[in-house]
Amino acid sequence: MEAPAPNVPPTFDHLMLPHLDAAYNLARWLLRNDQDAEDAVQEACLRAYRAFDRFRGGDGRAWLLTIVRNVCYTHLRQVRREPALEAFDDDAHGATGNLAEAKALAWRETKGELLRAALERLPAEFREVLVLHELEGLAYREIAVVAEIPLGTVMSRLARARHKLQVELLALAAKESP
Repeated sequence: MEAPAPNVPPTFDHLMLPHLDAAYNLARWLLRNDQDAEDAVQEACLRAYRAFDRFRGGDGRAWLLTIVRNVCYTHLRQVRREPALEAFDDDAHGATGNLAEAKALAWRETKGELLRAALERLPAEFREVLVLHELEGLAYREIAVVAEIPLGTVMSRLARARHKLQVELLALAAKESP
Protein backbone atom coordinates (compact mmCIF):
# COMPACT_ATOMS: atom_id res chain seq x y z
CA MET A 1 0.00 0.00 0.00
CA GLU A 2 1.57 3.31 -1.00
CA ALA A 3 1.58 6.48 1.08
CA PRO A 4 -1.07 9.10 0.35
CA ALA A 5 -0.08 12.15 -1.71
CA PRO A 6 0.83 15.35 0.17
CA ASN A 7 -2.17 17.40 1.37
CA VAL A 8 -4.48 14.41 0.87
CA PRO A 9 -5.91 13.08 4.12
CA PRO A 10 -5.03 9.46 4.84
CA THR A 11 -7.76 6.92 4.21
CA PHE A 12 -9.25 4.41 6.61
CA ASP A 13 -7.58 1.59 4.66
CA HIS A 14 -4.18 3.27 4.87
CA LEU A 15 -4.35 3.94 8.63
CA MET A 16 -6.28 0.96 10.01
CA LEU A 17 -5.80 -2.11 7.81
CA PRO A 18 -2.10 -2.54 8.66
CA HIS A 19 -3.16 -3.17 12.28
CA LEU A 20 -5.65 -5.99 11.70
CA ASP A 21 -3.21 -8.66 12.92
CA ALA A 22 -2.65 -6.77 16.18
CA ALA A 23 -6.40 -6.29 16.53
CA TYR A 24 -7.06 -10.00 16.06
CA ASN A 25 -4.26 -10.97 18.44
CA LEU A 26 -5.67 -8.77 21.21
CA ALA A 27 -9.21 -10.00 20.61
CA ARG A 28 -8.08 -13.64 20.57
CA TRP A 29 -6.35 -13.36 23.92
CA LEU A 30 -9.19 -11.45 25.54
CA LEU A 31 -12.00 -13.64 24.21
CA ARG A 32 -10.13 -16.97 24.17
CA ASN A 33 -11.91 -18.08 21.00
CA ASP A 34 -10.89 -17.72 17.35
CA GLN A 35 -14.39 -17.21 15.97
CA ASP A 36 -15.35 -14.69 18.67
CA ALA A 37 -12.09 -12.83 18.03
CA GLU A 38 -12.80 -12.66 14.29
CA ASP A 39 -16.32 -11.38 14.99
CA ALA A 40 -14.99 -8.80 17.47
CA VAL A 41 -12.40 -7.49 15.00
CA GLN A 42 -15.04 -7.28 12.28
CA GLU A 43 -17.37 -5.37 14.62
CA ALA A 44 -14.53 -3.09 15.73
CA CYS A 45 -13.53 -2.35 12.14
CA LEU A 46 -17.12 -1.51 11.28
CA ARG A 47 -17.34 0.83 14.28
CA ALA A 48 -13.99 2.40 13.42
CA TYR A 49 -15.04 2.92 9.81
CA ARG A 50 -18.29 4.56 10.87
CA ALA A 51 -16.44 6.81 13.32
CA PHE A 52 -13.44 7.54 11.09
CA ASP A 53 -14.59 11.12 10.48
CA ARG A 54 -14.09 11.69 14.24
CA PHE A 55 -10.53 10.29 14.21
CA ARG A 56 -8.28 13.26 14.92
CA GLY A 57 -5.03 11.76 13.73
CA GLY A 58 -2.31 10.33 15.86
CA ASP A 59 -1.73 6.65 16.37
CA GLY A 60 -4.20 4.65 14.28
CA ARG A 61 -3.12 1.40 15.91
CA ALA A 62 -3.91 2.63 19.42
CA TRP A 63 -7.26 4.00 18.24
CA LEU A 64 -8.25 0.72 16.56
CA LEU A 65 -7.02 -1.41 19.48
CA THR A 66 -9.06 0.72 21.89
CA ILE A 67 -12.17 -0.02 19.85
CA VAL A 68 -11.29 -3.74 19.69
CA ARG A 69 -10.77 -3.79 23.45
CA ASN A 70 -14.13 -2.14 24.07
CA VAL A 71 -15.92 -4.57 21.74
CA CYS A 72 -14.26 -7.52 23.50
CA TYR A 73 -15.16 -6.36 26.99
CA THR A 74 -18.74 -5.70 25.89
CA HIS A 75 -18.87 -9.24 24.52
CA LEU A 76 -17.42 -10.67 27.75
CA ARG A 77 -20.00 -8.82 29.83
CA GLN A 78 -22.86 -10.04 27.63
CA VAL A 79 -21.77 -13.66 27.37
CA ARG A 80 -20.49 -15.20 30.57
CA ARG A 81 -19.41 -18.71 29.64
CA GLU A 82 -16.76 -21.29 30.27
CA PRO A 83 -13.80 -21.48 27.88
CA ALA A 84 -14.47 -23.71 24.88
CA LEU A 85 -12.93 -27.17 24.94
CA GLU A 86 -10.22 -27.78 22.37
CA ALA A 87 -11.25 -30.24 19.68
CA PHE A 88 -9.21 -33.39 19.20
CA ASP A 89 -6.87 -33.05 16.23
CA ASP A 90 -5.99 -36.37 14.57
CA ASP A 91 -3.00 -34.87 12.73
CA ALA A 92 -1.45 -33.39 15.87
CA HIS A 93 -2.02 -36.53 17.94
CA GLY A 94 -1.39 -39.17 15.26
CA ALA A 95 1.66 -41.41 15.04
CA THR A 96 4.76 -40.32 13.13
CA GLY A 97 7.51 -42.44 11.67
CA ASN A 98 10.44 -40.79 13.46
CA LEU A 99 10.28 -41.21 17.25
CA ALA A 100 12.96 -38.57 18.01
CA GLU A 101 11.21 -36.02 15.78
CA ALA A 102 7.89 -36.84 17.42
CA LYS A 103 9.39 -36.34 20.90
CA ALA A 104 10.97 -33.01 19.91
CA LEU A 105 7.68 -31.82 18.42
CA ALA A 106 5.81 -32.94 21.54
CA TRP A 107 8.27 -31.03 23.76
CA ARG A 108 7.87 -27.80 21.76
CA GLU A 109 4.09 -28.18 21.80
CA THR A 110 4.13 -28.85 25.54
CA LYS A 111 6.19 -25.73 26.26
CA GLY A 112 3.92 -23.63 24.04
CA GLU A 113 0.82 -25.17 25.59
CA LEU A 114 2.11 -24.49 29.11
CA LEU A 115 2.65 -20.84 28.27
CA ARG A 116 -0.72 -20.60 26.55
CA ALA A 117 -2.47 -22.35 29.45
CA ALA A 118 -0.74 -20.12 32.01
CA LEU A 119 -1.71 -17.00 30.07
CA GLU A 120 -5.30 -18.24 29.77
CA ARG A 121 -5.49 -18.63 33.56
CA LEU A 122 -4.72 -14.94 34.13
CA PRO A 123 -7.51 -12.42 34.62
CA ALA A 124 -8.38 -10.46 31.46
CA GLU A 125 -6.75 -7.21 32.62
CA PHE A 126 -3.42 -9.01 33.08
CA ARG A 127 -3.67 -10.92 29.77
CA GLU A 128 -4.48 -7.63 28.08
CA VAL A 129 -1.35 -5.75 29.19
CA LEU A 130 0.90 -8.76 28.53
CA VAL A 131 -0.45 -9.22 25.01
CA LEU A 132 -0.25 -5.51 24.21
CA HIS A 133 3.30 -5.14 25.53
CA GLU A 134 5.00 -8.49 24.98
CA LEU A 135 3.28 -9.69 21.81
CA GLU A 136 2.23 -6.46 20.10
CA GLY A 137 5.18 -4.35 21.26
CA LEU A 138 3.15 -1.37 22.46
CA ALA A 139 4.91 1.11 24.71
CA TYR A 140 3.52 1.80 28.18
CA ARG A 141 1.98 5.09 27.03
CA GLU A 142 0.25 3.37 24.11
CA ILE A 143 -1.13 0.70 26.44
CA ALA A 144 -2.43 3.43 28.74
CA VAL A 145 -4.33 4.93 25.80
CA VAL A 146 -5.69 1.59 24.56
CA ALA A 147 -6.69 0.29 28.00
CA GLU A 148 -7.86 3.72 29.19
CA ILE A 149 -5.85 3.48 32.40
CA PRO A 150 -3.14 5.70 33.93
CA LEU A 151 0.49 5.10 32.97
CA GLY A 152 1.38 4.05 36.52
CA THR A 153 -1.38 1.45 36.45
CA VAL A 154 0.03 0.04 33.21
CA MET A 155 3.45 -0.39 34.81
CA SER A 156 2.16 -1.97 38.03
CA ARG A 157 -0.36 -4.17 36.20
CA LEU A 158 2.33 -5.39 33.82
CA ALA A 159 4.65 -6.20 36.73
CA ARG A 160 1.87 -8.08 38.54
CA ALA A 161 0.89 -9.84 35.31
CA ARG A 162 4.45 -11.06 34.74
CA HIS A 163 4.64 -12.31 38.33
CA LYS A 164 1.27 -14.10 38.08
CA LEU A 165 2.28 -15.62 34.74
CA GLN A 166 5.47 -16.97 36.32
CA VAL A 167 3.49 -18.44 39.25
CA GLU A 168 1.02 -20.07 36.85
CA LEU A 169 3.83 -21.47 34.68
CA LEU A 170 5.54 -22.98 37.71
CA ALA A 171 2.27 -24.48 38.95
CA LEU A 172 1.47 -25.98 35.56
CA ALA A 173 5.02 -27.30 35.10
CA ALA A 174 4.89 -28.94 38.55
CA LYS A 175 1.54 -30.49 37.67
CA GLU A 176 3.01 -31.88 34.41
CA SER A 177 6.07 -33.40 36.13
CA PRO A 178 5.75 -37.02 37.25
